[in-house]
Amino acid sequence: MTEATDDTARLAGTLDVALDRLEQARPFAKQRHRGPVLDVLSRLVRKAGGFEPILERAGRMDAAGLFAGSDWDYPSALLPQLVGTTLDSDDARLAALETASLLRLLNIANGTGSHPALGRDHARNFLTQVLALNLKRFFRFSDEASRALDGREEVNARLLRFISDRVGLRDVLGVLVDEIWRILEQRPVQVGAVKDMIAQIAVALNRQGSEPGAERLGAERLVGALFGPTAETRADPGLDAYLDRLGAMDDPGLSREAMGFARSMHDTGLVSDYHVAFLLWTLDNADRDLVPEALGLGSTGLDCWRHYGSLIEDLIRAAVSLYTPQAVYGLSALLDRGVLHYAPIAPALKRVLRIDLCAAVRARIALGFGHETPAATILLAGALEVIGLPLGVGQGANPTCQSARAISMWALNDPDYLLHLVLEAAELDTIQMHFEGTPIESATLPAGLGGAGPIDADPLSVLLVPHLDRIYAEMGRLCAGREGDPHRWINPEFHGWWVRRDCVVAVDVATGRLVDYDGFIARFHQSYHPEHNGNRPLIHPQPAGIAFTDTTGTFVGWHAITILRVAPGRSGEMRVYFYNPNNDSGQDWGCGVAVSTAGNGERHGEASLEFEQFLSRLYLFHDQPQRRSDVAEVPAAAHDRVRRMAQESWASDRMLDAALPAAAWQAGTTLE
Repeated sequence: MTEATDDTARLAGTLDVALDRLEQARPFAKQRHRGPVLDVLSRLVRKAGGFEPILERAGRMDAAGLFAGSDWDYPSALLPQLVGTTLDSDDARLAALETASLLRLLNIANGTGSHPALGRDHARNFLTQVLALNLKRFFRFSDEASRALDGREEVNARLLRFISDRVGLRDVLGVLVDEIWRILEQRPVQVGAVKDMIAQIAVALNRQGSEPGAERLGAERLVGALFGPTAETRADPGLDAYLDRLGAMDDPGLSREAMGFARSMHDTGLVSDYHVAFLLWTLDNADRDLVPEALGLGSTGLDCWRHYGSLIEDLIRAAVSLYTPQAVYGLSALLDRGVLHYAPIAPALKRVLRIDLCAAVRARIALGFGHETPAATILLAGALEVIGLPLGVGQGANPTCQSARAISMWALNDPDYLLHLVLEAAELDTIQMHFEGTPIESATLPAGLGGAGPIDADPLSVLLVPHLDRIYAEMGRLCAGREGDPHRWINPEFHGWWVRRDCVVAVDVATGRLVDYDGFIARFHQSYHPEHNGNRPLIHPQPAGIAFTDTTGTFVGWHAITILRVAPGRSGEMRVYFYNPNNDSGQDWGCGVAVSTAGNGERHGEASLEFEQFLSRLYLFHDQPQRRSDVAEVPAAAHDRVRRMAQESWASDRMLDAALPAAAWQAGTTLE
């Protein structure tokens, strides 16, 4: 027996002794005896063959109470995206607990263990997601961050390979590819993380290979979108070699290249560096009609090109670079939206082309996006992307859903106003709004919820959110002392005139309880459901607030969204289509309420739920104060279904209180 094997066996014996004590401890003393178990685990994982004895004892550790009282005691509610952070924790016991949890799940997935709250398929799917999300460390792609982890990265890589040997790379690849396609279907403005994952897939396929099948085909399709979207780039020749090839190609060959780039871009929402090189080369060396071909413009976009070709060329030269490739897709989407036909947009974009950024803004843009390309280029590229893809704006890891929603709503509904704010903030480092006639200037206000603002968002958000967050908070302060929910006054003033002036709220501010919930249900039907409002479609997007719940249906907090439209889905069921500023709208809100982002009639960037499911998570919406009398009654059965779904989730401890008056529709929380 080698020395390393001997150490592993000795530590396994020590683990048994520690588990004996944990098993025998009374419930109130369990916490004291968990520490020694975790200490042994943290030493055992560093030994060769150390994972095998942990896997063998996984069921015993669970039964002994190792996870009791922690988040890991509820394995069905665990989130795979948090695993990597916990494994890297400076707290060795916390990392050891995560390792034990993963091996417990592996035990269940292999059928050698069981858990009353988790099935074998669920455990296997969780593990494949963990492996997919940690593919970089799984194949040990080292970087400065991983080298700074003092051996933990090596331990984590061995753990992930240990799991993958028992789960299979094909499943990992399949999950990762499906996840990337699901995210891309939403057409996010920020795709840096997605491109990184695709690059990891490319290296993994090259180093490790994969079994033939749909998983590999889907992976190669993604890799091709970035590194070989056309016939002349399929072998990834490098930009210099590709530009040499372009100079030797005839007109039909160039046209095929242009169409190939456009097809790939619109298929995935991703722009290859080769596409950027082709487009910029075309402006100086080829027929300008290749530009709309390379952008893949439809009839509306082509009409914009015919009227504003010179401006579009200027925008490409100023905004498109190897550091801002997604500006190509943003510009294409902007043109196909017909936004240039709005009278103020062309002069507003010309003004942005000549923007003079103040020093503070240059520094902030550089903080978020580096110094490799001018801040003005990054900002213009961001403007094209946000206006082209209004529903792709995300709030990042910041409590600023209100500001992200506003930027999205203006890009969708009032892009010239958005460009006005961009110019004001970029050149003066302040913006001014009015609240009921009172001017509010952001530069004079303290920081809001978002602090100094995000640096993990798109360029327009990095620029605007710090100002918008302060102004929104100030509007809330100006509403202090008023009866009811301040969103009744804030939302129309903050977002625009098109926000309906009445605010209907399901929750009483003072008590936190549901109030006249049946009235709330009826009024939303009669405001938004075509079968109850005289078949009147929604004209302008409307801000709304949801009670956000996790996968168990447990209340997490209030969250701002935008109701976009209400229409039948593909199966004929009535659905609410909405914008969610979270970076990923495809969420499971528990108790059977799973948000869809594709397959149910959604357009790119939309999320949707069946009407009653959506209503069961809604707590605030806007309506007209003047209402018609020809609205249809809402059946009692619909009330019962919505009420039951709400009470099974976020409203479980918000008992209906009949004593509160129906007028409290206009009351609510201030946390949306």
